[in-house]
Amino acid sequence: MNRIIKSMEEKYLQSSLDMVRRTFTDSENAENAQIVVNLIEEIRCMDTYIPELELIMVDENDEVIGYAMFSRFHLGGRYMDELLLLSPVAVKTEVQRQHISKELIEYGFERAKKMGFKAVIVEGNPMNYRSRGFKTSADYGIVAAESVGLPAVECLMVRELCENALQHISGVVEYTDYKSLR
Repeated sequence: MNRIIKSMEEKYLQSSLDMVRRTFTDSENAENAQIVVNLIEEIRCMDTYIPELELIMVDENDEVIGYAMFSRFHLGGRYMDELLLLSPVAVKTEVQRQHISKELIEYGFERAKKMGFKAVIVEGNPMNYRSRGFKTSADYGIVAAESVGLPAVECLMVRELCENALQHISGVVEYTDYKSLR
């Protein structure tokens, strides 16, 4: 199967949202899927949006089968040019467990590093992200605000894109900039 990773293009804007909606509806529910879609649409309109880091994977039929969005992120107004948020990540239900998310995330890491970013933050199931080099962010002094409502401290993770990138970065993760996450 031929698969190609691309930065977002206008012709994939809607089909990527549709795939993300279906994937999150299948894995969670329609309400959570809509929140994720709203988040994507919201980030696309923010100054934190980086078109080159909204990534898709398409198959030989030019159908979107994978999605990963990296966007600028800050801790209390600091580190905007150093930190990225990885959210959301989705792989079409029928082709999961084929390393699509791995390829998208690794590609995103390389591109982000070349763009000068130092680290990536993600919230999710540690089992899904540890193999990509993510570690518990609290170990680096990056903690979730109570309003984030993490099920466990280990669910907020960070990955350095270069050695010792987090030596001078610490703070509290809040989602107050995102209407869809309030």
